[in-house]
Order: sequence, then C-alpha cells, then structure tokens
Amino acid sequence: MNIAASRTAGAPTARAQVQWSLRWESELRLADHSELAEFFRKSYGPTGAFNAQPFEGNRSWAGARPEIRVIGYDARGIAAHVGLLRRFINVGGVDLLVGELGLYAVRPDLEGLGISHAMRVMYPMLQQLGIPFGFGTVRPALEKHMTRLVERQGLATLISGIRVRSTHPDVYPNLSPIRIEDVIVVVFPVGRSISEWPAGTIIDRNGPEL
Repeated sequence: MNIAASRTAGAPTARAQVQWSLRWESELRLADHSELAEFFRKSYGPTGAFNAQPFEGNRSWAGARPEIRVIGYDARGIAAHVGLLRRFINVGGVDLLVGELGLYAVRPDLEGLGISHAMRVMYPMLQQLGIPFGFGTVRPALEKHMTRLVERQGLATLISGIRVRSTHPDVYPNLSPIRIEDVIVVVFPVGRSISEWPAGTIIDRNGPEL
C-alpha cells in the first residue's frame, strides 16, 4: 500500500466538506488521469523525488493499475485517493483472493483525513465483490501510524515479520526483475475472519505492487 505522508493538519470543517466518489478505471477520462497524476506528484514528492517519478505526464498509477478508485474531492480539487485491485496472492504456499489496496495519498493540508475515511467508502465495494480480505503493505516505519489509523478502530489487523515478493513494473538491464521487501502487512477482514488468514512469512504477489 503506497502511502504518501502529509505535513500539516487540516481543520475538521475542511475534512467534513470532502465528498467521496467511487470510480471504475474504465470511467476515467484523460483529464481525470492528468488531475490524479498531478495530485500524486504533489503528495508523494515530499517523501522523495523518486516516489513522484512514476506519475510523470498523465500516468496516474505507479505499478499495477487499479480497477476501482475511491477519490475524495473538495473545493480545491482532489483531497484523497485509494485504489483497489482484485488479485490472487500466495501466502505461505496458499493461493488467496484479495483486494489489494494501494495508491493511498492525502493532500498535504488534510493530514487528519486518514485512510479510515476512504476505507469506509471502499468497504461496501469489497463486500459487494465478494472479496474475503483487503490486503496492503506499509513500511515498518509507518507501523505506529497505521495502528492509530486502522487497527485501533477495528478496521484491520497488522502483521509483522513478513517478506513480500513482487515484480518491478518495468524490466531494466542489470537489475533483478524481482523485489523482496520486509514490510508490515495490513489485512482487512471482509468476507472471512482474520483467523482464516493463512500462516506464512512469505507472500508472493506474482506481479507488481499496486
């Protein structure tokens, strides 16, 4: 789950004015992709120029492309975003259908608009699609942040000590096409209990991260 860190807190009244829209990827026009790409460059840029690089031009995705997006809008334009992609991952040798959640970002002036707000819009769609689990990953440095945003609210469970194997979205000379990361796994139980999440310390996406 790519997460862009915001810098300054927004007022509660500003957060209340955010309107959420659920969009399928095929519904987006070129102008939508252009606006999203600019939003991601500004959101991810403060965390490092490399993180903003995938969103050059009108590209509004970094690795795998989402099927569905939850986009928050206010008077200034795009306020927040989270994407969803259905896929099978392999958890400790068990193939498992998940809804991978990623491309999460909040405009820098709305830090208080946490992932929990977007997930309350996304969750009914996960249920409608019959997905047993929502799935995402975050860097270990963000574990406390994610605990505050989702685990303490009962939305998700965080699992540490996991290595996740993914492919790079592009193939480069002299660079392995495979990336292995030590991350915190975020599991959102939807159609099944967290007790049914397979045991295992290796997860294979068999594709690029969302």
